[in-house]
Amino acid sequence: MNTPVLEISGVSKRFGQTLANDDISLSLGKGEIVALLGENGAGKTTLMSILFGHYVPDTGHVRVDGRDLAPGKPRAAIRAGIGMVHQHFSLAPNLTVLENVTTGTESLWSFRSRRTQARARLLSIAERFGLKVDPDARLGDLSVGEQQRVEILKALYNDARILVLDEPTAVLTQIEAERLFATLKDMAAQGLSLIFISHKLDEVMSTADRIVVLRGGRHVAERLAVETSKAELAELMVGRTVTRPVREASTPGEIVLEAAAVTVRVGGVDRLKAIDFRLRAGEVLGIIGVSGNGQANLAQLLSGTLAKTSGDLLLFGEAVGALSVADAVALGIGRIPEDRNKDGVIGEMSIWENVVLERLADFSKNGLVQRAAGLALAQRIIDQFDVRGGSPASRIRLLSGGNMQKLILGRNLINRPRILLAAQPARGLDEGAVAAVHERILEARRQGTAVLLISEDLDEVMALADRIQAIVGGRLSPPIPAEEASARRLGLMMSGEWEKEVVHAV
Repeated sequence: MNTPVLEISGVSKRFGQTLANDDISLSLGKGEIVALLGENGAGKTTLMSILFGHYVPDTGHVRVDGRDLAPGKPRAAIRAGIGMVHQHFSLAPNLTVLENVTTGTESLWSFRSRRTQARARLLSIAERFGLKVDPDARLGDLSVGEQQRVEILKALYNDARILVLDEPTAVLTQIEAERLFATLKDMAAQGLSLIFISHKLDEVMSTADRIVVLRGGRHVAERLAVETSKAELAELMVGRTVTRPVREASTPGEIVLEAAAVTVRVGGVDRLKAIDFRLRAGEVLGIIGVSGNGQANLAQLLSGTLAKTSGDLLLFGEAVGALSVADAVALGIGRIPEDRNKDGVIGEMSIWENVVLERLADFSKNGLVQRAAGLALAQRIIDQFDVRGGSPASRIRLLSGGNMQKLILGRNLINRPRILLAAQPARGLDEGAVAAVHERILEARRQGTAVLLISEDLDEVMALADRIQAIVGGRLSPPIPAEEASARRLGLMMSGEWEKEVVHAV
């Protein structure tokens, strides 16, 4: 390897009783792409947060170009040429692209903003690295992929030579992810050095030059991408052989949820357009589609946070008018939201408080919440669903994304729901956590729960679903049996090409 531009040596970091990083060392060469691979909670984000100055290490140090980097000072990291693109973007949605990129780059004592020069510089960087943007676009009006592009441009505008990306594809579609990694390779070819945090083996194998594996906060392995395999990396990540569960043949029960010509209008626009589907007990119905085609509105409709405009919705054979959140919970509808941080938990509350949040009436007496009962239930979920990284009294924001997802899953499945709405249930999870979540979903199916699986992952839908429908522009295709699904056929359905096909009504 060439002379390192970055060296992390003997870094350790503890949060209370949790040892997040344990004597970790790694290096990065000029023009090199290193993937930092590990399970959710392995210490990847903590290590990169130390690099960028968000945390001060308990031991160890960081060097850039052979010079020690002052710990705990993001401004020092930026001056040293380090840029970080966070999984949850640190941008202002009400500002323009140009305003977001230039925020913090000019002195507060400047009498006027150098917008013309800034615009020219931004467009020059965008052209050089193939990151097309409209400087005057309002950030909140851009897609997630476009917002990530702005985050990268902000780092490059600050003269970053070392770029760190934390789970860069966690919220991207497949097409956006492919474009991103093509861009990252171009950047490396132009001399930038990159570290990207991931647990997705396909993108690691196709993009990285070198792969560093963390497990339990320790550096456990390092491999050249051309000299390893996905199977070896998966085993190194979790310390054991990982196999995903297989859906068994079964006979579904009665119809528990039915939609007939249901339309949902939001802000004068039809987000769901006369959709039809049926969901039976003991089956998984997969809804596949590219993000932004109405999936979120469908989940909101069925969880009681969005009302239908027209059409018929039947739950357990009874017509439903305005379904409320309380009604959904009382009827036994469990919910795994698409965005666990925004809609699934309240970060500053404890684990046990988040566990009882949707069922406060069951944990209250004389107007007071029964803390002991909540703590006991939270501990049961932690034990049964292998939630790592905290006790029932810990703040839930301290959990990794994967462990937070397992807790949300456990909060719903511990009560054996009659219907489970699972929106992107494995998004952002490592291979071991994906296998665990999939097994729990299939176990719920075996116990008679009706599962509505909303996902953008073709492999996930084909592995779990009994029947599959595509959602395009708020419209639902007719269902097809999973046995007749293929990546090509589902891809065509996701593009709206189903009317000409002969589909089996189910």
